[in-house]
Amino acid sequence: MAPVVGIVANPVSARDIRRVVANATSLQIADRANILLRVLAALHACGVRDVLMMPENGGIRAHVDRGMMRARSRGEDIYPALHPVSMPITGTVADTHRATAEMRRAGVSALVVLGGDGTHRAVAAECGTVPIAGISTGTNNAFPEHREPTITGLATGLAVTGRVPPHIAFAANKRIDVSLDRGANGGVVTEMALVDVALVTERYIGARALWRTENFRELYVTFADPEVIGMSAIAGLLEPVGREESGGLMVRLSPDGNCRRSTTLHAPIAPGMMAQVGVTDWRRMPADVAFVPEVTAGSIALDGERELSFTERDRLSLTLRDDAFRTVNVAAVMRHAGQNRLLTGTPVPVTAAF
Repeated sequence: MAPVVGIVANPVSARDIRRVVANATSLQIADRANILLRVLAALHACGVRDVLMMPENGGIRAHVDRGMMRARSRGEDIYPALHPVSMPITGTVADTHRATAEMRRAGVSALVVLGGDGTHRAVAAECGTVPIAGISTGTNNAFPEHREPTITGLATGLAVTGRVPPHIAFAANKRIDVSLDRGANGGVVTEMALVDVALVTERYIGARALWRTENFRELYVTFADPEVIGMSAIAGLLEPVGREESGGLMVRLSPDGNCRRSTTLHAPIAPGMMAQVGVTDWRRMPADVAFVPEVTAGSIALDGERELSFTERDRLSLTLRDDAFRTVNVAAVMRHAGQNRLLTGTPVPVTAAF
């Protein structure tokens, strides 16, 4: 069977309070549609003929349809057929969860995701073994790597058509499982994060996005990259941990800097926003080991957004998991394509001796 690719394009990513307090850009609907058209053209060039897409009311699909019609009017056959997933639209994250689950059941070979860390987390929660190809269109984008979408589409197409071996085409990724036991009456709430879990002293969810560092107390990350922004940047500037390494990092914070053992760190927590954060200590977070935080009450932020509140009566634990889900390894796919001349149609010549 010919491979089918699924697409989740979030029309409302990058619209949180950090748009106001930081100097971040905001992609318009037409920009998101143009990104999608570049991905579709690359998929078609690799032989992908059918794509399933999450329906939305933001207008992305309408712009994409106009772009495809313009191409057809010029006699160009450069895009695959685009099919919407049959489902109601709520305009909430529930759409991402349902569309991902529906596409997984339909047997898509990969999921191309346009959004920020939160959108990718919602997809990862439902994708199962279907690999994700992430494209950054959110505010804080630590998880999706910054890359031209055409290349992401090309790598995805090469991977799902079997022209690149699976052990090269796909990479394992980590996550942090969060368990919040509210007791006999409240039950156990489970959540997950792809990049970071931050515990803050504020007990209300509020605007959700994190940007006031004086409230930070503990931080847990799957990888610590000094080249990203957001909570993961704090860990990355202390002790880098790669995406491919087992385990992550735990950081204890003293934002007011009053602790005698604290170190002041300057970190980019949002686009153009540098903050001073007091750090008391940090340590490696091995896989499959449950961590119980010292902070007893506050709220839990997953991948930069507050999702849950907890009190002294609740029992909270966090566990990092290796090999939790897969992504398309764009860099490895394109390197393999170049080394083996996959896009030339000719075999790799024998290296001449000089």
